Amino acid sequence: MPSASASGSSATGSGPGPEALDAVLAEAVRGSNASVGLVYVLAPGERVLRLAVVSGVVPRIAAPWTRVPVDAPVPVSDAIREHRVVFLASQEEVARRYPRLGIVLPYDFMLAAAPFEGESDAVWGGLVLLWPTWHPPTLSSQEREAITAGCHRAGVLLEQAIDGGEPLDIGDEPRALPPPRVHEPDPAEARAALDFAQRIPVGCCALDMDGRITFINTAAAELVGAGAAALRGARPWEALLWMNDPLFEDHYRSAVVSRRPTSFTALRPPDRWLAFHLYPDDRGISVQITPLTGDSSPPAPPRTAQPSAEPGGASALYHLMHLAAALTETAGVNDVVETVADQLVPAFGPRGLALMAVEDGRLRIIGYRGYSSAFVCRFDGMPLTADTPNVHTLTTGIAHFFGSYDELKRAYPGADRYENRDAWAFLPLIASGRPVGSLVLSYDQSRPFPPGERAVLTSLAGLIAQALDRARLYDTTHQLARTLQTGLLPHTLPDIPGLDAAARYLPAGHGVEIGGDFYDLIRSDPGGAVAAIGDVQGHNIQAAALMGQIRTAVHTHATGGTPPAHVLARTNRLLIDLEPGLFTSCLIARLDLARHRARLTTAGHPPPLLLHPDGQVEVVALSPGLLLGIDPEAHYTTTEIPLPPGAVLVLYTDGLIEDPRTDIDAAVASLVTCVTKHRHRSTDDLADLLIAHATEHTPRTDDIALLVIRRTPEHPSRADPVRPDAPVGGLGHH
Repeated sequence: MPSASASGSSATGSGPGPEALDAVLAEAVRGSNASVGLVYVLAPGERVLRLAVVSGVVPRIAAPWTRVPVDAPVPVSDAIREHRVVFLASQEEVARRYPRLGIVLPYDFMLAAAPFEGESDAVWGGLVLLWPTWHPPTLSSQEREAITAGCHRAGVLLEQAIDGGEPLDIGDEPRALPPPRVHEPDPAEARAALDFAQRIPVGCCALDMDGRITFINTAAAELVGAGAAALRGARPWEALLWMNDPLFEDHYRSAVVSRRPTSFTALRPPDRWLAFHLYPDDRGISVQITPLTGDSSPPAPPRTAQPSAEPGGASALYHLMHLAAALTETAGVNDVVETVADQLVPAFGPRGLALMAVEDGRLRIIGYRGYSSAFVCRFDGMPLTADTPNVHTLTTGIAHFFGSYDELKRAYPGADRYENRDAWAFLPLIASGRPVGSLVLSYDQSRPFPPGERAVLTSLAGLIAQALDRARLYDTTHQLARTLQTGLLPHTLPDIPGLDAAARYLPAGHGVEIGGDFYDLIRSDPGGAVAAIGDVQGHNIQAAALMGQIRTAVHTHATGGTPPAHVLARTNRLLIDLEPGLFTSCLIARLDLARHRARLTTAGHPPPLLLHPDGQVEVVALSPGLLLGIDPEAHYTTTEIPLPPGAVLVLYTDGLIEDPRTDIDAAVASLVTCVTKHRHRSTDDLADLLIAHATEHTPRTDDIALLVIRRTPEHPSRADPVRPDAPVGGLGHH
């Protein structure tokens, strides 16, 4: 997208440029007194948040959160899904509520996350702010106002860009705002400060926010045993062999994130102990280095210095832990692929990634990042007899590293090169001693791949292999279970004159388990029909199989004209005879089209909604009946209601309304409001909108079955087809 002008507008169009978010973040950080800020953008139709701008830290520290799924267990995702501010007042609260975040950033800080909402109800991204723990434990009214104003401004900006057909192009990598400006010294003042720092007998140096040395005085250079010129522009733990310990980098990360002074000691071989005191602010870190003598020196631990590696140190360890934690939360193969691509590319530096799995004696590409589809397709389906590094890595179980294109060509003369990539790592994915695939990483620049980096990448491959093997088993089991469940549900609804009906079935969003939700619309006689909906207790194959038996029993009795109360009573006795150990809720509605009436009976099922022709919506009050499968002598009461032309009956399972954070009465009231708002929509549209309403803010852990039935004038009408797994309106939909 063209660069923005000073006003934030595109140089060639009327829409704002991506830099318009910079001002929003800067004002929010300044107005809330935050030390760190991050801006996330959610593109229309996507379910992944992309980090657009950071302030107060370098993107390298924020790398694990460059791409965040909207259903991920992190504060910004929760804030966006729930349309509220998430506030964490301490490190303990962070660790308790968001353990993955606490693992990667185990430092003292306070955090707030808030959604970007425009003029509509849609959410277009989110804001994350951090404060040092010396900040008061609550936000002031001025700080909250700054957050609210900034989020609204960003929401309107993003919404207008979408509506104008020019969505913001935030680029592939987040932008880092420069630190706040300070007084610029005149040359004489700068020379005096430099002379002062060089004269004092105490070692001191300055680090930028990325941990690189921007200044080091003579005393400090002598203490660490290296020349000042060689150290400038380098990170100490990478330039000095004896500081190549994750502990030292961890102290730097702690100072940057928490904005608190910190200190540590280090042994400069053979026997000189040095104390490092770090003093951070928004522009960098001042470091004081002093020697320890006599009794102040701690005992020297037995340790051998290792050569520096990139990636390495604390960042690599934290990224590794973060990826491991993220992979434990994945389910299917697609989840694993997206998690690996989202985490590995920004955190460990490759420009391209390809993930391959073994299928029927061939390597199939199951995911990639940083390549064109045309290039990747050339390697999909490669036989395991091919003479390529991919295949050799898989068949031998040995990782291969090529630090330059020349090295790769010498080993494999026919190897293809993508753009100017100049280094490659081919890693086998081996789970429980079995090869399950391979991982290929490519880099823009040549690199030596020292032992430390090879060890980290090999560990990554092991984590990915275990997750991929587990995910493939999940997908297989999940597909078998879903095939069983959907095979027991009607594929279409019957065409019944006088009725216009739509059905939806939405599987739960988490886990391999399946539910026992079912629905049916049954032609009973020329002047009537029967609608049924129910939910078998449990989420497993047994529940799904029992659901099929119950639906068959209900269908058989209803087709023969049996009254609703008798249908439930007979089905109840059948269920008890089967002794499944499971209970079932069920609701039967017999629709008398000639008399414009409906007779309803329930066995512990949520009450239906009735939309009257005048637009009023009510929750139908039914006499509660005992769940099926408890008492063989249970009796069920029938309630009769009017069903004139234009009336709409909404039957649903509890997955549509159950939310652990919401009272059930409030959830039903919200559903009534949604039906009222969209009362003029078609049954097909209304069904979609009700599903969207239920799933927009909270990931569902239970299946949803839904029947929407409109009484039409006396002429033939075609029922809408059933749409299992129907797409729902998501966050950012407008």
